[in-house]
Amino acid sequence: QVQLVESGGGLVQPGGSLRLSCAASGSIFRVDTMGWYRQAPGKEREWVANIKWSDGSTRYSDSVKGRFTVSRDNAKKTEYLQMNSLKPEDTAVYYCNLRRGGFDNANYWGQGTQVTVSA
Repeated sequence: QVQLVESGGGLVQPGGSLRLSCAASGSIFRVDTMGWYRQAPGKEREWVANIKWSDGSTRYSDSVKGRFTVSRDNAKKTEYLQMNSLKPEDTAVYYCNLRRGGFDNANYWGQGTQVTVSA
């Protein structure tokens, strides 16, 4: 009932920048947070960042803090991840996540977008 579509991934050189977008559609209500996760081959899915929909407060993993910025556009129901100073270890499939508040605490996921950081 919720659809999340990521875009903006691609190939970038170390030190470069990318901006990922996640557009939400469908039954969008009672959103607690939207966030980003990533998964590299052979590794566990890792939480990257999230944003509280109500007030825009943000949190980041230690590995991306100071380099990545998560933001949202309430009107467009879109979440963004601005990634600067990219490193090869940032290479992963990045997934958008939406979490509902309230009793169900349902989670929804996008299909993922590939980010490759390589010279």
